[in-house]
Amino acid sequence: MDQDKEIKESDLAVSYVARKIKGTEWQEETMLIVREKALTIYVNTKELATIVCSPGQIRHMAVGFLCSEGILSEPQDLKSLRVDEEKGLVYAEIEGYEKSDAGKAFLRRYITPCCGRGRAAFYYLADALLCKPVESDLKIPAETVRILAKKLEENSHLFNKTGGVHSAALAEGSEMILFQEDVGRHNTLDKILGQCFLEKISLKDKIIVFSGRVSSEILLKTAKMGVPILLSRGAPTDLSLGLGKDLGITVIGFARGDSFTIYTHPERIF
Repeated sequence: MDQDKEIKESDLAVSYVARKIKGTEWQEETMLIVREKALTIYVNTKELATIVCSPGQIRHMAVGFLCSEGILSEPQDLKSLRVDEEKGLVYAEIEGYEKSDAGKAFLRRYITPCCGRGRAAFYYLADALLCKPVESDLKIPAETVRILAKKLEENSHLFNKTGGVHSAALAEGSEMILFQEDVGRHNTLDKILGQCFLEKISLKDKIIVFSGRVSSEILLKTAKMGVPILLSRGAPTDLSLGLGKDLGITVIGFARGDSFTIYTHPERIF
């Protein structure tokens, strides 16, 4: 299978001269602007989806997306993976895709008559099929939350230079073991999932550390990974919190400095 090329800063951002205004004065200033590109994924020669993402870790991005959608679940099913980075194309050969439930359900709306809670929040059939309650005995001290939030900020080098990307990390205890940045917040989780799949890294009893708003999509991706704690520097939405309660995920928001807020399943933090 193809290997991702080594990523340089010039692959992820470009220099751009702009006019910066402050009060009544202005000056020309050269700044770094993040790059984004369209990535089209083909499965067994059929076009599946086009995603806008940062031009780095393309293999991880594509594989993570396929795993998150339930299209790829076992390593032996991935027969080949070819990446054309210049054209923004990924060709995956996956055994049994056409006959799988995920292949048939991809992007189909899931309509349910139930009122109010939880399962009514699944917008797509694939989400309803793939999301199961996360069962874990993991508990972490409050200080670990503070440490991880600080480490995410310290490692977000591209964001600190451009302000144009989101970041996410996979942690075990107070140690970050994987880190990803991307223009799309959901892409950061797909890249982590894809890297775990390809490198056979267990997701059991891990923690997701995230930079942005915790939307329902982010919560669902966390659930599909089977990760019990989602820690973010940003705010959650009401829909994500409803899903967090139903799916057994501890959602932590506004993790900045010494403070943070636990919204769901607070028993995992002591």
